[in-house]
Amino acid sequence: MGEILGIGLTHYPPLVHTDQNMAGVLKYIMRSPGLPEEHRHPENWPAPMRAEWGTDEGASTARVHRADLLTWFRKARQMLDDFAPDFIVIWGDDQYENFKEDVIPAFCVMAYEDIPARPPWTEPFGRMLGPNVWGEPDDKAFPLVGHRAGAKHLASGLLAEGFDIAYSYKPLHHPLGHAFLNAVLFLDYDRKGFNYPLVPFQINSYGRRVVVQRAGLPNLSNPPTEETFDPPSPTPRRCFDLGAAAARVLAQSPWRVALIASSGWSHAFLTEKTHWLYPDTAADRALYQALRAGDYQTWRNYPLAAIEDSGQQEVLNWCCLVGAMAELGRTPVESTLIETWVMNSNKCFAFFTP
Repeated sequence: MGEILGIGLTHYPPLVHTDQNMAGVLKYIMRSPGLPEEHRHPENWPAPMRAEWGTDEGASTARVHRADLLTWFRKARQMLDDFAPDFIVIWGDDQYENFKEDVIPAFCVMAYEDIPARPPWTEPFGRMLGPNVWGEPDDKAFPLVGHRAGAKHLASGLLAEGFDIAYSYKPLHHPLGHAFLNAVLFLDYDRKGFNYPLVPFQINSYGRRVVVQRAGLPNLSNPPTEETFDPPSPTPRRCFDLGAAAARVLAQSPWRVALIASSGWSHAFLTEKTHWLYPDTAADRALYQALRAGDYQTWRNYPLAAIEDSGQQEVLNWCCLVGAMAELGRTPVESTLIETWVMNSNKCFAFFTP
């Protein structure tokens, strides 16, 4: 019988970069020609947001935000090391990296052997945010490995459970998207080494914006319309049920497996009702309280329209984890919701031990 550890965390891209540039997404939105003029000026922002922005454009807030995130990443790494998994399944979103116009699967199990990941700071978004915080070179190698046997077992089991899962043995356009790689980089933030085999599990979390917006920062001057939006992502219910099925499959396997959800929660740049400036914290708090209370039906029944309205697209990765933990009858042994006004997204960490 397999043993399963559950972990929820973030893959927050600006954490790769220095504190001076951590508010880079907000600065991008402030420069966007389509942003109404009144929202460019901090004096018109909510008072808590002005306080975080401060006199140094968020750099002081970034130092605190980084310290909070690293406290929880180090807890997650210790929990992972204590559990010593045979492999790790990471539910993450592909943001127009590996999957593009040629195919956008709702779900894909990546049954890779070797994973020749390249540094996220060499990607266009990474270059926008400047140097990496470790001072590592652009040709830095990350020799990660997959676990093909475990991936094939998981895909086979999910197909038997009635989920029409895609799988791949090699990448299409990108060796490893940042939702997966950043999770590893942050779990190894102190550069102790990371030798756990990975099974990346893609969720089309960006749905209607994955191609038309390239799952990235919005063009406020020419936003997508109902005619130009892509087909939607899978629903929270489908992701929840998939996670539950994955837990059943892996619980019957011979392996010790860590299931990780990798995502931020509400994203400012996806949230029109906050003028793309700050996250929908009220919506995140409601989900977080349901998570802590083990009110998993709230998660399963959460409308996709609410996900999109609150910029919570990446929470679909967490719906898989929550479904798995519901299947195993677990609630978090430890968790936190780290809130912010100027750092683009709220972040949640949660640990579910066997």
